[in-house]
Amino acid sequence: MRSGKASQTPANPWLGLWPFWLFLLMLLGALGWISLHWPQIMTQSIEWQRRLHQQMAQLMQQVQLDPGRYGGALLLFSLTYGILHAVGPGHGKVVITTYLATHPSRLKLSLGMTLAASLLQGAMAIVLVTLALWVLRLSSGWLRLGEMWLERGGYLLMVLLGMLLCRRAGLRLWRTVRHRHPPGCGCGHHHLPADDALRAADGRRTRLAVVLAMGVRPCSGAVLVLLFAKLLGVYLWGVLSALAMAAGTSLTLALISMLVFFGRRYAENLTRRHTNGAARALAWVVLSLAGGVLLIVAGALLYGGAQHAVTSGLRPFSH
Repeated sequence: MRSGKASQTPANPWLGLWPFWLFLLMLLGALGWISLHWPQIMTQSIEWQRRLHQQMAQLMQQVQLDPGRYGGALLLFSLTYGILHAVGPGHGKVVITTYLATHPSRLKLSLGMTLAASLLQGAMAIVLVTLALWVLRLSSGWLRLGEMWLERGGYLLMVLLGMLLCRRAGLRLWRTVRHRHPPGCGCGHHHLPADDALRAADGRRTRLAVVLAMGVRPCSGAVLVLLFAKLLGVYLWGVLSALAMAAGTSLTLALISMLVFFGRRYAENLTRRHTNGAARALAWVVLSLAGGVLLIVAGALLYGGAQHAVTSGLRPFSH
């Protein structure tokens, strides 16, 4: 006699995956809405950044005259700038949302990756400007050239991350489809690595690739602030402002990460109640594979677009 829990499982396991299909439909709907309104989003983002940069420049001038009075206001505004700037379109959000939406992860690790990536992005801006203008005594043209190559490096890392995710998903998909060949079939050979082995081998380097893909490109706003701070002779305040921006960025990315994380977790819990393990595993593995392909395509398109981009300092696609 079947148990009550088993009797609730639909005869068609794919119908029981309705939470998965709903989750996927919501992701596709969000991507469709962003694609449809992309020109307006970009235009509004650039306008907001221009206004924020003007206010930042005014505050920096006031700090030059009276740092004790206006320094705190500069840091608070920089924190707010980081929060608002990260709300706009950016490749970092593409990376973290795609990864968390298509791959299981723990909340603590997810938040840790967003924090590390935000701090890395601010640190890259500080290191780049300091090396270029203070150590090597290069012109601003060389500085922007270095920023451009770091930007392209970030896009290439997106492609690399996508390849890593596709590799892991491909191996799991092969194991799921060819279930008759488990890792230990008695022949003395391991046809494919087990899931635990895959997670142990790919977990750390995948998380590292996520952090690098998000944070290797320096924050354009932080670079501008550092340049202006050097011009005014208050470079230390520029460094503090860049770090405050990174902190603000981490808050926004953490919120986005939590929304995506709990959305996936809720869909997983609903799916677990309404379908069997085989169909559920196959569906989520296919989604993981799709996430890797998406990062490869997005990274390649962004790299191609960067070849023709004008490095004017107002590039909203930086977080």
